[in-house]
Amino acid sequence: MLTAETIKVGQYQLVFHIAEYFARVGSVLPDPPFLDRAVIQFGIADADSHYHVPLLASPWSYTTYLGS
Repeated sequence: MLTAETIKVGQYQLVFHIAEYFARVGSVLPDPPFLDRAVIQFGIADADSHYHVPLLASPWSYTTYLGS
């Protein structure tokens, strides 16, 4: 993750391994899984601001937003 020393204005990408996570916690998934990864691309316009990118996920859907 980015630290105060490494964060810069620019474009970033987070990859959440949804299928791997739900398989590890014991969920029964189809083969292939409906969702494998969620790729969230976002921009940082102010390197001095606080950024929080929450992800709400299930094996069937996900949503994200700019957190507080």
